[in-house]
Amino acid sequence: MSVGLLWAGLFVSEETFKRSAIVGVVEETEADAELKRALLLAVLDRSRSLPLVLAGDPDLARTLVSQQPADLTRLNRKLQSLAEETRASAIYVIRLDGTAIAASNWNQPDSFVGSNYGFRDYFSGALAEGSAEQYALGSVSRRPGLYLSRRVSGEGGKALGVVVVKVEFGELEESWRRSGKLTFVTDSHGIVLITSQNAWRFLTIADIPPKELSKIRDSLQFGEAPLTPIPIWSLFDLAGYKMVATDVGGGLPSEPHYATTMAVPGTPWTLHVLAPAVAALDAGIWEGRLIAVTIGVPLIAAAAWLVYLSGRASRRRAAEQAARAELERQVGRRTIELTDARDRLQAEIAEHHATNARLQSVQQDLVQANRLAILGQVAAGVAHEINQPVATIRAYADNARAFLDRGDTTTAGQNLGLIADLTDRIGTITSQLRGLARKGRLAAEPVNLKAAVEGALFLLRSRFSGSMDMLIVGPIPDDLTVTGQRVRLEQVLINLLQNALEALEGRDGARIEVQVVRVDQADVVIAVSDNGPGIPAAIRDNLFIPFNTSKDSGLGLGLVIARDIVTEYGGTIIAESSAAGTTFTVTLKRAEP
Repeated sequence: MSVGLLWAGLFVSEETFKRSAIVGVVEETEADAELKRALLLAVLDRSRSLPLVLAGDPDLARTLVSQQPADLTRLNRKLQSLAEETRASAIYVIRLDGTAIAASNWNQPDSFVGSNYGFRDYFSGALAEGSAEQYALGSVSRRPGLYLSRRVSGEGGKALGVVVVKVEFGELEESWRRSGKLTFVTDSHGIVLITSQNAWRFLTIADIPPKELSKIRDSLQFGEAPLTPIPIWSLFDLAGYKMVATDVGGGLPSEPHYATTMAVPGTPWTLHVLAPAVAALDAGIWEGRLIAVTIGVPLIAAAAWLVYLSGRASRRRAAEQAARAELERQVGRRTIELTDARDRLQAEIAEHHATNARLQSVQQDLVQANRLAILGQVAAGVAHEINQPVATIRAYADNARAFLDRGDTTTAGQNLGLIADLTDRIGTITSQLRGLARKGRLAAEPVNLKAAVEGALFLLRSRFSGSMDMLIVGPIPDDLTVTGQRVRLEQVLINLLQNALEALEGRDGARIEVQVVRVDQADVVIAVSDNGPGIPAAIRDNLFIPFNTSKDSGLGLGLVIARDIVTEYGGTIIAESSAAGTTFTVTLKRAEP
């Protein structure tokens, strides 16, 4: 009987304390899982803010548009600095065809620059939805990581490309390994992404349907990984809790683990934590036996047990508090780093705005310089144009005096009327010159197209008086108006006509035509064409690039400024040239008269 009671007491005691040990493992594991999930979320939140800030960087958007070597070099260095400061694995920029044009590792052997990522879901997803996330094996680095992508948009919301930040979790995995618990994260298919057990990476916790498995392998998201299940030998219940017996690798025998899972908010991921239960079970069994054996000395046994439980609970609470404090410290440090990076980006954006303002001022000065150059070229002809009326006025004045001496007031009055007409002509010439010389950018207004063409011809006539007969102006409706400013549109026409007149100078059968080729509700299209030798190929390829000219005395700014003026008022200018001649087609916005 006593032996039976002893065995019964031992059984009850062992079961009671075994369950207590399992409860302790469960509580500790779930608390540990909460901390690990919080740290994972802190890493994700820190990393997600970086592509959001970069997508709004005007320097990055401008580089995607221009793709000039100097701009790309500047962007490469900026991405390299940001990656070092924020501890991102890589930051790179992809244009619309999927090719990376800049990267933080631009100067390394495994640089992403030049690689095509058009097949990646994070690229197509960002273009379609504005942002995307994908965990995958790097096609160049061969290291896994989370790719956070953001669409970069230009004016009017037009997509220019995608900025990508790659996050690797090596430090986090090392921290999990030190905890002594098997920890891993799976995606919606059950594939292991982040793990403290390297041998489990890209294994699965369940079988994937063949059709879905084939699709995943074809996408190369996980390279050539076999995507086979984790070697879990059995699943069983112990003291009311789910336990698994799994092969942890390294030749170690399988042993029971308590498994807990938690969803990772903001992602399709699930966090798994497996805590070994053998030590706790053994401890529980021996505790039960000790209590049963020492039942005769209840006070000593109870005191020892209370002290033991209190110390273990205190240590567990102290460990949890230390882990929470460390987590808060890391989150605070990462927040400060991100805030500093944001402030630097905002300062650079402000500097870019100031640079744009200075650029606009320089462009306006170039327009004025071009206008004054034109004014200087026509000044000699205008002086001749004014000298003729002045000489004629003197002759009419002398004649009028003579007729008055004879008493012929009628003829004298006619001479005085002719003098008035000539002074009006001189006033018209000088007013045109003053208008052309005036500096400043004026607001767009309706401009009579015929008057603008006639004003340009008027200013050119004095310089090219012997060549104007080659110029043919087609019919232009009297009430046809376009959006712009008359002096600036005259400047565009003078540049085009002056180039044509100089190109045809001395050629037989030379002909220049100015005509309206199309008028609709929105646009007016003007063509300036000649039958000259055409523009040389070396010049034609960079026609609208500053300082590109075939003239010994030219600056190569006339066509650049003409293009800028037309663009400012919502129009376009294109050139077509061959050995049979050259045609400049100018499209302007139509305005109501």
